[in-house]
Amino acid sequence: QVQLVESGGGMVQAGGSLRLSCAASGRSFSSYAMGWFRQAPGKEREVVAAISWSGDTTYDADSVKGRFTVSRDIAKNTVSLQMNSLKPEDTDVYYCAARSPTIWGPGLSRSSKDYNYWGQGTQVTVSS
Repeated sequence: QVQLVESGGGMVQAGGSLRLSCAASGRSFSSYAMGWFRQAPGKEREVVAAISWSGDTTYDADSVKGRFTVSRDIAKNTVSLQMNSLKPEDTDVYYCAARSPTIWGPGLSRSSKDYNYWGQGTQVTVSS
């Protein structure tokens, strides 16, 4: 059974940092592009960051550019999101996602519709 499990969420004061991790099991995701998304109640899921299968190419949403960094450890089948200088508006549920190259090709994507596997989400709360 394929699973993506996020960890590392929690509550932090504005200006603080958190590191989210996503552990994949059930298969190797070494050829999959991976993404981090977030969603607030009543809103659409939006991309935060994405990374190519090799880790050579990354994308950061404008709202997090310079503050968040996505990375992956192919050998460990994990993807991480380092979040610094957190703001109250970063409060959301954060999701890890995997994008199949056999369906979508090798590139990364900013659209949640282009991802096949999803984690259960982890809550991030930033207090002012």
